[in-house]
Amino acid sequence: MGVSYKRLWKLLIDKDMKKKDLAAAANISTYTVNKLNRGENVNTDTLVSICKVLGCTFDDIMELIPEEQSES
Repeated sequence: MGVSYKRLWKLLIDKDMKKKDLAAAANISTYTVNKLNRGENVNTDTLVSICKVLGCTFDDIMELIPEEQSES
């Protein structure tokens, strides 16, 4: 299974936030934001920090993608 953070980027647009604003508010590095942007694995503590800042749950910022879809 792969992970997609497209929901996070849409939520940021809806809240009129930039990625650097999220990084500052959630106290995460730009490296971590870049990992999210590439769909790479990040620490669950990072995801919790993002959810606290945005007032949402994991389902609001990410979704699991079956392996055959994530490879294409």
